[in-house]
Amino acid sequence: MRKSIFDLLERKGTLPVSMLTAYDYNTARNIDEAGIDMVLVGDSLGNVMLGYENTLAVTVEDMIHHGKAVCRGVKKAMVVIDMPFMSYQASVEDAVRNAGRIMKETGCQAVKLEGGAEYANRIRAIVAAGIPVVGHIGLMPQSVNAMGGYRVQGKSLEQARKLLDDAKAVEEAGAFAITLECVPEALAKFVTERTKALTIGIGAGRYCDGQVLVYQDMLGFSDGFTPKFVKKYADVHNVMVEAFRQYKQDCEQRSFPGEGQTFEIADEVMKELTAEKLPF
Repeated sequence: MRKSIFDLLERKGTLPVSMLTAYDYNTARNIDEAGIDMVLVGDSLGNVMLGYENTLAVTVEDMIHHGKAVCRGVKKAMVVIDMPFMSYQASVEDAVRNAGRIMKETGCQAVKLEGGAEYANRIRAIVAAGIPVVGHIGLMPQSVNAMGGYRVQGKSLEQARKLLDDAKAVEEAGAFAITLECVPEALAKFVTERTKALTIGIGAGRYCDGQVLVYQDMLGFSDGFTPKFVKKYADVHNVMVEAFRQYKQDCEQRSFPGEGQTFEIADEVMKELTAEKLPF
């Protein structure tokens, strides 16, 4: 049985929820097999799959394309798909229309959008249309230019008050969960204890109702910069590069393909073929 909103909300304050990103069918299958509770098709695909500098160039079509693949691979986890930049900011009508497209064309169970009190009316309208919503406050990558870069949010009294106001507004608008990104641990705990929504942390400490990571980060796909809040559970980068090097070497030395990777033809067939007058 696929996990529902109610299954997850029952775990608030008891058993933490696990969430990972996925952007393709095979990764989604593996994550689902591991028993992860929620799968996020994040607009982070702009960075980790498409090579963009940030998430701003990601389109609704990108999200639907990758979302379809993920939904085909997941049988048990709840699939949540990000609404990309400018798919909901311009108007309530845009927000509902694009959320509906994403859910209808992918088969996901919820959408996620960034923004606090200023976008509460979008969340309310999407929920009223029968589409579950995950909110996202704190550091919001789609607003990276306005925020002056990727910085921890909520450290000052003014920022902390804004975060609390945003959490309340998002909850009251109907979001069943709220992502807290790059928020001090004590503040995230404060929010978690005061909201009925699930809090899902990414760089928000130990006391949220759940955690989410980009799967390439936690598997160590890159030997470049890794955010402080990421724990690497594997070193896939070095494993992959070494495997590719070994493959290159085997190709050059003709040790691949070996006998176990080839197909046979009867000697009689080759003998008759060789005896024929062929055009080459």
